Amino acid sequence: MTCRNALLEAEGDPERALQILKEKGILKAQKKAERAANQGLIEAYIHTGGRIGAMVEVNCETDFVARTDEFKELAHNLAMQVAAMPAQFISRDEVSGERDDLDLETACLLLQPYIKDPGKTIQDVIIETIAKVGENIKITRFARFELGK
Repeated sequence: MTCRNALLEAEGDPERALQILKEKGILKAQKKAERAANQGLIEAYIHTGGRIGAMVEVNCETDFVARTDEFKELAHNLAMQVAAMPAQFISRDEVSGERDDLDLETACLLLQPYIKDPGKTIQDVIIETIAKVGENIKITRFARFELGK
């Protein structure tokens, strides 16, 4: 029914309807951002060859959502992201002061281009998952390990 309403609102233009649906998903995610996310899981990923590994803690509001395939897939993909593209911070908020030496798009995990779809950021992927599962989702912490470093 939501898709039909978006098409009606967009006067039959499918691209505009898709944009409307994305905007509504972002609004839903913003409303849920303040809710506590105390459940979740820790996902580990070891890259082929065993030279690079990553762990990420992803939180949601309920253990029910933490057990869903969508949430597990998100956590796994985030662990792969951390292994593939080293980040120093989760978000721009963690960067103290003016840091001209940093490229925020690579230093902040949420601003990095998603490895499976470079047209999206990690933040976009999380917002899409929030819209699907209906709960707040947060990356709490992450670690990346590389043999010899």
